[in-house]
Amino acid sequence: MTISANHSVEHSELSLDNVSVSFPIYHGGSRSLKKSLLFRGSGGQLASDASHRITVEALRNVSMEFRTGDRVALIGNNGAGKTTLLRVMAGIYEPVTGVVKSCGRISPMFDISLGIDGDISGYDNIRLRGLILGLPAREIEERMADIAEFTELGDYLDIPVRTYSSGMMTRLTFAVATCFSPEILLMDEWILAGDAGFLAKAQHRVEAFVEQAGILVLASHSTEICRRWCNKAVWMERGEVKMAGDISAVLDSYNGVAVA
Repeated sequence: MTISANHSVEHSELSLDNVSVSFPIYHGGSRSLKKSLLFRGSGGQLASDASHRITVEALRNVSMEFRTGDRVALIGNNGAGKTTLLRVMAGIYEPVTGVVKSCGRISPMFDISLGIDGDISGYDNIRLRGLILGLPAREIEERMADIAEFTELGDYLDIPVRTYSSGMMTRLTFAVATCFSPEILLMDEWILAGDAGFLAKAQHRVEAFVEQAGILVLASHSTEICRRWCNKAVWMERGEVKMAGDISAVLDSYNGVAVA
């Protein structure tokens, strides 16, 4: 297994070569019908590892390659492997076999609260998030005023975020997550945030954020969003790629099966 990344590139690339991911099921020795049904509900395929533990193969022999300009929809039923695939791309999950390569800074948007520390101020949380994304301190400070203005939190940015309301926290995390131009953007469902007054502003922000990305990989159940934002699609089923190609062709095939 190999994971490599190059952050100093003008063109983004992301590839997976024969990638598999499995999770052991502890206390999984029972052959009861109840547990068998539970395992089947996970969406993956059952197997066993070298230690004879039952495992769920969340991804199995997945290969794909994306380059700058690709806007890719990940489609499939719940448990098909879409979120696992995103987490492998982001480097959160390590494949048991296969190679993952990326050229370009990866911005995962499936947990926008990543890196938020309740005991430090809003300003310090902005700095922390930027460092997690691999940005130099100078660039973070250059963007600080824009982020602060977008949150509309004013003096609250000087105090610990544990004192924030849920709406204030949403404003902060959303502003921080979308303030840095992504090279490879990974999203699990389309993100909208905040109260009615903030929603239109957030919608405009996330659209601009997506448009700036070199590569977009979006897992979504919304056909409308997939057709609007993506030019390619990957149909996942039980941890494997069932079909990949042009967005219209893949969605038409998927929806044809889904309504049958």
